[in-house]
Parts: sequence; C-alpha cells; structure tokens
Amino acid sequence: MNIVVLKFGGTSVADVPQIKKISYKIKSEIDQGNKVIVVVSAMSGVTNNLVELVKSTSELASYSEYDVVLSTGEQVTSALLTIALNDLSIKGRSWLGWQVPIMTDNTHSKAVINEIKTSNILNSFKKNDVAIISGFQGLSSENRITTLGRGGSDTTAVAIAAAFGAERCDIYTDVDGVYTTDPRIVKSAKKLDYITYEEMLELASQGAKVLQTRSVALGMKYGVNLRVLSSFEDKPGTFILKERDNMEKSEISGIAHSLNEAKITLSGVPDKPGQAAQIFGSLAEYSINVDMIVQSSSINEGSTDITFTIPETDLILAEKTIRKIQEKIGFKNFISETKVVKISVVGNAMRTQSGIAKTMFETLANNQINIHVISTSEIKISVLISSDYYELAMRSLHSAFGLDA
Repeated sequence: MNIVVLKFGGTSVADVPQIKKISYKIKSEIDQGNKVIVVVSAMSGVTNNLVELVKSTSELASYSEYDVVLSTGEQVTSALLTIALNDLSIKGRSWLGWQVPIMTDNTHSKAVINEIKTSNILNSFKKNDVAIISGFQGLSSENRITTLGRGGSDTTAVAIAAAFGAERCDIYTDVDGVYTTDPRIVKSAKKLDYITYEEMLELASQGAKVLQTRSVALGMKYGVNLRVLSSFEDKPGTFILKERDNMEKSEISGIAHSLNEAKITLSGVPDKPGQAAQIFGSLAEYSINVDMIVQSSSINEGSTDITFTIPETDLILAEKTIRKIQEKIGFKNFISETKVVKISVVGNAMRTQSGIAKTMFETLANNQINIHVISTSEIKISVLISSDYYELAMRSLHSAFGLDA
C-alpha cells in the first residue's frame, strides 16, 4: 500500500471555494493508486478569532480549556474537506486527533507527540481511499485534548508520515517553495529546488516561516521525504533532502529574520559560579526559550553583565520570573529592549569555506548597521540589530552573498 501525506495550511483552506479546489489535488493522488492521508489547519484567521474569544471570556483561562476551544478550528476544516471529497465520489472520513489517536504528553498549548497509533486509519483504508486528519491536536494520557502550538499542523503531518512510513509528505502553503530569503522583503530572492534538512532546520529556527521548526526536526530524525509547494500554482516546489550535490558550490543557502525578539540585560551580576544556572534555570521552568547569550565584564569590579534574547511574546513572564530571584542573584538592573531583529545567514558550506563572517560583518558595517549580539553554530551566523535596519540588512546581505536572482 502506497501512502502519501498531504498537508494544507490555513491559506490553502481559507474558504469553501479553496477547499473544493484542493479536493481535486487530493483526487489526483488517489487516481494514481495512492492511499492519501490529509492533514489540515484551521481556515485562515479562524485560530486568531478563537484565541480572542478565549481572551474576551477570561485572561486567566486554563490552558486545558484553551486547547479545547482552539482545536475546533481544524475540526471544521477536516469535515468540510471530507464533504467536498465525498461530493467527488471519493470514499473517506474525517478524523480528530483523539480518534486517530495522536498521543501526546500532558503539556497543554505546547504538547509533544509521544506516539501515533496507526491501526484505526489502516483499517479504514480497507474501504476508504482517504483519511482527513485535524492537525495541531492530540490526546494526553489524562484523556484531555491537547494542542501542539502554533504551526503544529506541520508537525502533525510529518509525524503522521513517519508513523505510517509514507512515500512522501507534501506541505502545501501559499508560496511555491523555500526561498533564499523572504521575497516580500527582498524582491530578488530565488526559489531553491533543493535544500538540506540541516539548512532548513536552521532557517526555520531563525525565523523562516515556510516550515515549523519541530516538523523539520522530525522529518530529519525519521528520514521523511518532504516537499514544500504551493496550493495555488502547479509548480514542483522545494525538496528537503538529507544531503545534496555541490554542497560547497554556494557559500550560504539563505537568510532568515525573526521579528519576535526581545533583548534582556542583567547588569551588575555578582561574578561567581552558579549565577547563569539560576537565571536560565528559572526561565526554563516556564518553558521560556533563551537564544543568544553574551556575558561581559561590568564596569564594577567583581561583577558581570549578562545579555540574552528571548521571544518578545515571553518578555512579561520572563521579567516577572527574573524579578523573583533578583535578591537571590544580586543583580542591579533589569534592562529590556524590543526594537530588535535577529538576522541569520545559513549554509552547509560554512564548515569548509572561510570569509563568510568577514563578508557579513563588513556588509553591515558598510551600511552603518550596528551589531548588538552575535551567535554562531556550525552552519549559521546570527546577529541582533535594530529593527529600524533589518530590511536594509537583508537586502544588502542577500546581494553580498550572490543570492540575487
């Protein structure tokens, strides 16, 4: 049995006409003799409306009930798409996360998939050709509905593909593939025919919106044949591979940016062992992800300044958390800044080619762009800069690295 997984995002199922349109793409796969598992997001804008409904009811709503409300968006989409497919005489049914079931841990709003049981859907394929699954949701060991966090439908699709040993997993979105950078900002951005999982993971984690980070990590772990393509155009898209030919031909594969950044500086931290562990440990307890970290000598002898970045959406919680331990840590000042953007250049060739950092820093300097923080990995260099200059930085770097179309 050949199984393919197709995932359709919010813009791909934005309204009933669009849902009817993608039903023909699904029919085409079935006509080729495949059994098809479809994973759908909520219709465009629906999740945001559901979030506002919860907030308007209570700012202190429990995450467990929050998940129950948010999961209804995908439920509607899966049922409507099933109705459209049935109208084409295609045999299939809709499935909610708990019906599959997709088993998760007990962390509401950011649940992690533990197991996907395949027997129910495989049995359904004895009489059906398609299963339409509501993405973004699962079932906890406490028998409660959970959600996987924003972009969780991508994670659902790739996890489903891995569990069922699917021939491939196609992620349909509103762009026709992965670009060297955001084409809305850099008009000369090029679509990539291929990119490695490692490069895609770095781009996704640094702010590229095409794929959700967890989905890329899952695909890389389980060797899923993954492709990103458009719901609106008949083009081949971008294939995400374990490795590709001529990996050293180009210095970098892409440039990503993240607007959801906040910089925090704790000044006058007593310079003694264990301080960083207490600071970042307290943030970890609230699932606040810390990214770039710099420790520097303070003007006061015996103390240091610690600067780090977190998602801007976590800033209020982070400040409350750190203020609780201020007396214990003994730092003097908490300073935060939100008008910052992280820019990252990514490419496997960084392992073997020198001069990439030089090109990046010289390009920014030539455009009078000051760097606040720098961080690196084996195939990535990231800088934090003022949000006033991020579009200029992206265009200049894109040209400097020869990525312009």
